Amino acid sequence: VLTVEVSSFQLETIQTFHPSIALWLNFAPDHLDRYRSVAEYRAAKLRLFENQAPGDVAIVNAVESLPELRARKVTFSAYSNRADFRLAEGAIVFENKPVLRLNQTKLRGLHNIENLMATLAAGHARGLAFEKMVPPLCAYEPRPHRCEFVRQIGGVDYINDSKATNLDAVEKALLAQSKPVVLIAGGKDKGFTFEPLRKLVKEKVRATILIGEMAERIARDWDGAVKTELATSLADAVDRAHATAKSGEVVLFSPGTSSFDMFKSYADRGDQFRALVQALPQ
Repeated sequence: VLTVEVSSFQLETIQTFHPSIALWLNFAPDHLDRYRSVAEYRAAKLRLFENQAPGDVAIVNAVESLPELRARKVTFSAYSNRADFRLAEGAIVFENKPVLRLNQTKLRGLHNIENLMATLAAGHARGLAFEKMVPPLCAYEPRPHRCEFVRQIGGVDYINDSKATNLDAVEKALLAQSKPVVLIAGGKDKGFTFEPLRKLVKEKVRATILIGEMAERIARDWDGAVKTELATSLADAVDRAHATAKSGEVVLFSPGTSSFDMFKSYADRGDQFRALVQALPQ
């Protein structure tokens, strides 16, 4: 059995690609430097299901509006009670029975709960028992660059979310925070606006430090919603965040776009952020 992540770029040219189980976690505008519209990007992503047959399984987010699929559909959602895998009383529930208690896992945030749901659904579709799947899921450690806690300095938490390369990822990271946020965002211009995050940023973020090609554009999108500063580099952004953040707040590095204007990759970007934070004085 092969488990693969397939990009829209790869799906553009498929002919015989036929997953027996296909997972659709979510959709958000992205790569508009490649596609002429959000609709064209979405159409490329939807080719994931193109060669599936009635004997296959499509695991999809219940809140997503998708076209009719030939495969048997299994739904999940941390936000809706009308899904096959749903959230109830601190547990992931399937067929009205709890299958995983959230306090047993090391993952936090509703987005990670949905990731767990999708994983359980895929295993169930393969015939695995929940009792076999739960222990490794509970032992799973969050990966680097995905809301990774770096350190606390003077009562301020520093979080590396460099993997956030689109708006949906930033939204999920912000929703997972319970403290006021100083947000470092920005990077390569992929052709989309940060305007959709304006309301959430106004609610959750006290100040923003912006970097990269999109810095000025993001500042315009969020003008009047939050205090913004433009940084000349990631090192400058970390220094500015360190000077701005107060005890009881979070410095969240969640760029919202790709890294290639300034870095080799999101991992290189996150590694540099981590090193800069580790070098800050107590």
